Amino acid sequence: MELLLIRHALPLRVERADGTPADPPLSDTGHAQAERLAVWLAREKPHAVYTSPLRRARETAAPVAEALRVSARVEPGVVELDHQSSVYVPLEELKAMDRERWLELVRGGLYAQIDVPAFRRNVLHALGRIIDSHRGERVAVVCHGGVINAFAGDVLGVHEPFMFLDAGYTSISRFLIAGSGERSVASLNETGHLRG
Repeated sequence: MELLLIRHALPLRVERADGTPADPPLSDTGHAQAERLAVWLAREKPHAVYTSPLRRARETAAPVAEALRVSARVEPGVVELDHQSSVYVPLEELKAMDRERWLELVRGGLYAQIDVPAFRRNVLHALGRIIDSHRGERVAVVCHGGVINAFAGDVLGVHEPFMFLDAGYTSISRFLIAGSGERSVASLNETGHLRG
């Protein structure tokens, strides 16, 4: 089976003073990225589309599911590390504004309060269920950078640093899973659909 892990498209920056989760929608650029992704994946015809419950992932998955004429299934186990945070600043924006803060986050500050081993176990369990349900098929899962790093790290045996892969918005990382359970990487961080 072929598992496509896709990072959501570019969301808006959201900072909530009331402490409720930010859960931002996609920006205009993000919607355009999601449409390009949908056109690209329509040629590949995944058998199923799953999405994180967060809005930025659901809005990215919607045009993909529509192009494939399937329903996007919500999988709570592929939610991002920071899903309870009241602030969402796109890392690329933060990198341009405040490189020192960005470096602090990618070196571990982003998940300082997170139980990373538990997060990794949850992601692997959720993706394992999807894999078991779709043997011999191609499945797209619209998720987050942390989820992609957790799975890719497990397949490659990379556990430190946790965020070793800088997954681009709507990037596709492909994994092949044999009937025996053996897992391998076919590609990481594909963004060809975003170029003209």
